[in-house]
Parts: sequence; structure tokens; C-alpha cells
Amino acid sequence: MAVNNSLQPKAQPQKFSVAIRQDKWQDLINNTLGDKGRAGRFVASITSAVAVTPALQTCEPGSVLSAALLGEVLNLSPSPQLGHFYLVPYKQKAKFDRYGNLLSPESTIAQFQLGYKGYIQLAIRSGYYRKIIVLPIKEGELLAWNPMEEDISVQLIEDEAERESKPTIGYYAMFEYVKGTFRKVMY
Repeated sequence: MAVNNSLQPKAQPQKFSVAIRQDKWQDLINNTLGDKGRAGRFVASITSAVAVTPALQTCEPGSVLSAALLGEVLNLSPSPQLGHFYLVPYKQKAKFDRYGNLLSPESTIAQFQLGYKGYIQLAIRSGYYRKIIVLPIKEGELLAWNPMEEDISVQLIEDEAERESKPTIGYYAMFEYVKGTFRKVMY
């Protein structure tokens, strides 16, 4: 006779805030980061990032920690407001061997995704760039753009509140090497 298991509670994944306090994870964090103060700040920032993102709360704690450590080692912030990097949840299908035996069940894992502001931070730290500018262009600001000459003319709206209320029509990016040997402008 088949037993109806639908009324039995399913095993809930362990909360990240609890999992990260386990000795094995604490040892990994301390060995990777070295400094106890840095490790404490890291745990607090990642726990906060997971707490405010419901999709990350369903992820395997080890994948969240692994992705977050990559960002920390690069000295980037997980804060979504800063946009250095993001922890992005992905569904991972169940894996079976060639005989149909389950190797790993379906799960959700977090992956590291570098944000464009993270790219800028890493470029600035490299020491190769004299100037890096990335700026949204708002409706009414673009006067002319010549892609062949990489020449742009804009009149920025000075009132910040008015500027923020306008829709973004494109993005301006420019970088120049320290030695002045190369300059690139894009719109």
C-alpha cells in the first residue's frame, strides 16, 4: 500500500544566516580572508545581502559563500546599491548517471556576476588608466554624436532632480591610458 507523503513536511534548506555560522564555513572564511575583522564584516554584509533577496534564500549556502568570497577576494562590495557584483540565483537541474540513478537533486545555486561598476573599480586599481568616465545620457542632453570621429557633444542638465526625472536615452563611456597612448569614446 502506497503511503501518502504529501502531508509530511518537506526538508527545508538550512537558512544561510545559520549555515554560515557553522565551524566548517567559519574556518573557510577565516583561512581565505585571514583577518578576523575583515571576516566579520564579510559575514555581516553577505548575510544582509541574502536576507534582502528572497531568491538567494533558496540557494545552497555553499554556493552563496563561494560566489561572495570571489567578490571579497577582488575587494568588491556585494551591496546592490554600489553595483560592484551580484549574487545571482540559478536553478540547477537534477543530475543522473547513465543508469538513471540520482547523483544530485535539483537545486538553486548562487553565482558571482561582476557588475559594470566592478569592472570600473578593477580598471582603476590596475593603474593603467588616467581617466575613466561612464555616464547615462538623459533625454535632451545629446547635441551631436559622430561615431566615426568618436566625438560627442552634450549639454548636461544641471539640476540633479530634473536630470534624474528624465528618461535615459543612452550611455557615454570614455577611457584614456595613463601614458596617453590610447583613448576610446563610446556612446
